[in-house]
Amino acid sequence: MLRSTESASPSTSNQKKPQDLFLVCGLQSLGQHCVEVLKEYDVKVSAIDDVQSEHWEVPEIPSLLEKLIIGDCRQPSVLEQADISQCRSILLVTRDERTNIEAAFAARRLNPHVRLIVRSDKQNFNKLLWENLGNFVAFEPTHLSAHAFALTALGSEAIGYFTLEGELLQVIKHQVQAKDSWCNGKPVHRLNLTTRRILSHRPVSSNPPKELFGWNPEAEVQVGDTLVYIDVAYDLAFSEQHRKSHRQKWQWQHFIQSITAKNLKEKIAQFWQSYYQSQNQIRRIATIYAITVFILWLVGIVLYRLYYPDITLQEAFYATGVLLLGGYGDLFGGVKFTSQSEPSGNMPWWLRLFSLGLTLTGQAFVGVLYALLTDALVTSRFHFFNSRPPIPQRNHVVIIGLNRLGQRVAALLQELNQPLVGIHPTTLDQETLPDMPLIVGNASEALTKVNLSHAKSIVLVGDDNMENLEIGLMAHAMNPATNLIIRSQDRQFSDNIAPLFPYAEVLCGAALSAEVFACAAFGENVLSLFHLNEQIVMVTEYKIEDGDTLNGLLLSEIAYGYSVVPILYQKYRQDNYSLMPWYDVKLHAGDRLIVLATSTSLQQIEWGEMLPRQWSVQIEKALTTNAIMYSAEEIVLITGCSLNTARQWMNNLPIVLPIPLYKHQAQRLVRELTKIQVLANVIFIGQPSNS
Repeated sequence: MLRSTESASPSTSNQKKPQDLFLVCGLQSLGQHCVEVLKEYDVKVSAIDDVQSEHWEVPEIPSLLEKLIIGDCRQPSVLEQADISQCRSILLVTRDERTNIEAAFAARRLNPHVRLIVRSDKQNFNKLLWENLGNFVAFEPTHLSAHAFALTALGSEAIGYFTLEGELLQVIKHQVQAKDSWCNGKPVHRLNLTTRRILSHRPVSSNPPKELFGWNPEAEVQVGDTLVYIDVAYDLAFSEQHRKSHRQKWQWQHFIQSITAKNLKEKIAQFWQSYYQSQNQIRRIATIYAITVFILWLVGIVLYRLYYPDITLQEAFYATGVLLLGGYGDLFGGVKFTSQSEPSGNMPWWLRLFSLGLTLTGQAFVGVLYALLTDALVTSRFHFFNSRPPIPQRNHVVIIGLNRLGQRVAALLQELNQPLVGIHPTTLDQETLPDMPLIVGNASEALTKVNLSHAKSIVLVGDDNMENLEIGLMAHAMNPATNLIIRSQDRQFSDNIAPLFPYAEVLCGAALSAEVFACAAFGENVLSLFHLNEQIVMVTEYKIEDGDTLNGLLLSEIAYGYSVVPILYQKYRQDNYSLMPWYDVKLHAGDRLIVLATSTSLQQIEWGEMLPRQWSVQIEKALTTNAIMYSAEEIVLITGCSLNTARQWMNNLPIVLPIPLYKHQAQRLVRELTKIQVLANVIFIGQPSNS
């Protein structure tokens, strides 16, 4: 994973860094961005592509590469020409998954130790390859960039979120208001909890800090300040159960509403409109039959009343009804009709033939009626159990283009319980996003059906840059207040249109994903990413090994020395883990650590280049006897020195601790000493010598 240097001490900047060789296969958009990011690590990069490109999305590509080989990366001879035996990592990022995986097999055979970073969405297969090949990791760019689209669409204070051990963590950027009693007027360090960790504090009218710990923990938070923090939102298992319960509740409400008197007139109108417009042959025949039967019923009543004046209107009505329901034998199978002992034989032949016609027509109508009812029952049952929810009325997100990226964005938004509606040219399977309202058809026409005037955001993630832009401009014309997020598959396209349409967020998925692929090439397991202060912050997992640059360090030293934020710690061979761990823990081989880190921080960890320790603590005196004993324990926890050394220091007061610390580390030690009645303060000692 991480390679050790001669020392895990504060800096190795004077050491000669060996330049590793990295190989990128596939120089489409993602591959070019991977080359660009890798060169920021000061390493050598070669590339293989199947065709000689005449146009580079990243113009500097030819000058960044050690070698550019034109050929099939699956061929051993081509890989050998690219010096695969000397490569530390190979990034297989062509647009063909099969090619990537076959090339991974060839590379592993030629170099058993090379790290394989593969572009692939076959999750089960990727897991099997990881188990069998080792030193293997696979990513799908659409999954990586989906977080950026989802977060931008939220249009809220959340700038990032990800899941760890089944719990949702979110990164919030909040401008302090006068009503914020939880933070207003309090020192920044007091805002850290077991479920919350401050990442940045920017006072009013100041520039954002360049590093994650480039802020003062002792500063008081004032109205107008900007806080960025990460906290635990909720348990995802509970959220999923809540969403399923909500869907079942909606289904029953929808069913009950469909039979209430309030909607009766509307349902009747829809019924006749659907009959009139329907192309269903059974419905059209049933309508004709119903009209015919009604006319015959009226004619029968009139004829029987005229020919048999002794029977009442009610008897004529029921007699005609009996004939229409197939009761010809009931009326004419005996000797008499219903008129006062009038023999049926005296009935004119044409009236008797008419009566037979009534029965035959009625029987045919009953058959059609049964067919219609069967069709209606089957349709209603399918509709009840498989229908999608109604389109939200306001504060929802509209997603246009439910390809793999669109479906991923929708799933992420649903995890955050964000109302949304999708637009897609064709219908989706009922198993695909069943809780999402869907409009099938042309996107430009569907915009009028999604309550766009009250929508929060519209996200266009189709595969055509120009179509996304065209529909986006149409949506902006219909509602200039909605957030507009447009997907671009070309960074030059993004750079060109972003200044022209400042109201739109134009995101290039390849540029977003390249950071993850490049960082994975050095051994890091990147779980997610988000943007903070114009930097990409990656959620990165480490498994500590003997010789790693992190082995044997306190979490405080890792946090302040490499400018990363530890958010999960798990001790070796233990099931329990700590979210937002305190920084008193020392890492050992086998431990698991997840941090938030920028690309620069990961480079520093790679080479063991820690920031200089320029602060220390001056201890004046202890006000009580017990304070000496307790203060020694605090010094051990925060600085990592031995207990005997800490006691010697406390027995020789006043003293400036002869151990350099980071500013946040020194400030925390002073706060803890003050609690146990020890007078101390932070002092600046300048650039310490490497040790």
